[in-house]
Amino acid sequence: MRWRGQRESQNVEDRQGQGGGFGFPFPGGGGMRFPGGSSGGRGGGGLGILGILIILGLMLFFGVDPRVILQGPSGSEGTFPDIHLPQQRPDATNFPMPGGQSEPQIERPRTAGEDDLKSFVSVVLATTEDVWEEMLARYGQRYRDPTLVLFSGSTRSACGTGLAQMGPFYCPLDGKVYIDLDFYRELKDRFHAPGDMAQAYVIAHEIGHHVQTLLGITRQVERAKSQMRERQANALQVRMELQADCFAGIWANRAHETKDIIEPGDIDEALGAASAIGDDRIQKRTQGYVVPDSFTHGSSEQRVRWFRRGFDSGKLENCDTFNAEQL
Repeated sequence: MRWRGQRESQNVEDRQGQGGGFGFPFPGGGGMRFPGGSSGGRGGGGLGILGILIILGLMLFFGVDPRVILQGPSGSEGTFPDIHLPQQRPDATNFPMPGGQSEPQIERPRTAGEDDLKSFVSVVLATTEDVWEEMLARYGQRYRDPTLVLFSGSTRSACGTGLAQMGPFYCPLDGKVYIDLDFYRELKDRFHAPGDMAQAYVIAHEIGHHVQTLLGITRQVERAKSQMRERQANALQVRMELQADCFAGIWANRAHETKDIIEPGDIDEALGAASAIGDDRIQKRTQGYVVPDSFTHGSSEQRVRWFRRGFDSGKLENCDTFNAEQL
């Protein structure tokens, strides 16, 4: 990608090197989560019943609603977690920390590579701002810039505590995208999807969820899913995720037309990333077999197809996955 020298977004909040607060279960948000094990050597096994009881006691002591744990996340685990509207006030902006404590400000030395990667994601975010402001204006809609939060290990969000093991995610309650940049190393080394365009695709997919929220799609889908059985809800969620992939393709189309940032081979990198994190490939890799009814994000072939459809057309109307007879 020809990104150097391009405008960097000012809507980047850098929390890298800061403490992440309490690791309460993450009740909502849309993004990328790798299955099984930990990310970058962090994490480990489950809490166990004793650990859960201790956390519940602490939450009650500090006045935090224990339903955050008892309700838990809906949908199934996967490479990208489901988009959810958590059971909190619609105007909530922060996950309540016990006793009103703020995250400890523990700084660590930054490397030149980390600073360079921060500049890269800032440029990509800026291109999404320009693309979607212009695109939504065509349809009489106003685009509101999201914030991209860089964090290390764990961090607060209005949807709960986000963990690096979840991968990048979007929280519709605060309109923010969250990403631990170590995710890109996982994408390259573990899923064999290297390249700056593969990294940009990750951001563009999450911004696609932001666009869905602005257009009212997220709330409609969540309302419909709440009335469905798990198999039907999974199928609807697949359409939601594939539309975000299609929106990522629209971003690539318009960014190339207006800023000439796409170089030869870049689209192949994005398609490689989309293929690497298809539900079928993830399930085959992690459990040895594929269960289509449990898909929540789509197969590799579907994800590639819908990104390509958005890129080839550059039009919102061509991303109507909800009425498509065949995905």
